[in-house]
Amino acid sequence: MVLKPVEKTRREALAMAAIAGLATILAPRLSFADEQAVAAEIKKLYGDKKFDSGKIKLDVPEIAENGLVVPVNVDIESPMTDADYVKSVHVFAEGNPMPGVVSYKFTPACGKASASTRMRLAETQNIVCIAEMSNGKLYMAKANVKVTIGGCGG
Repeated sequence: MVLKPVEKTRREALAMAAIAGLATILAPRLSFADEQAVAAEIKKLYGDKKFDSGKIKLDVPEIAENGLVVPVNVDIESPMTDADYVKSVHVFAEGNPMPGVVSYKFTPACGKASASTRMRLAETQNIVCIAEMSNGKLYMAKANVKVTIGGCGG
């Protein structure tokens, strides 16, 4: 069986494009994570454990002129020895469609607990970083990034 291509007139194609555009405008907006969604993700990972401050240097711009490419640098103070090292680092965004942005695993062989990435931010929001140490201690750092244009949400 051979299928023939469906031929549309220019007028029909424009009408279909207009309907698709209207549906996009009228469709409900994507739901975005918020502070509670990030807290829920963190609770899934660590339950009700307490977080300390310090040890994490979270380097993000205060103002991101382009939300499509926001640099994120994380450094965790640790000797990175067999007895004392950073096990994992998780980065969350409180205003993106998915709260979890990136996770890193470290071992003493890494020598340094440091990582860099770039992320898309949908809007002005907090970036949250959690570091889990080999002894079970948890550290948290937050930074607010003001997005001026071009976020991933539109």
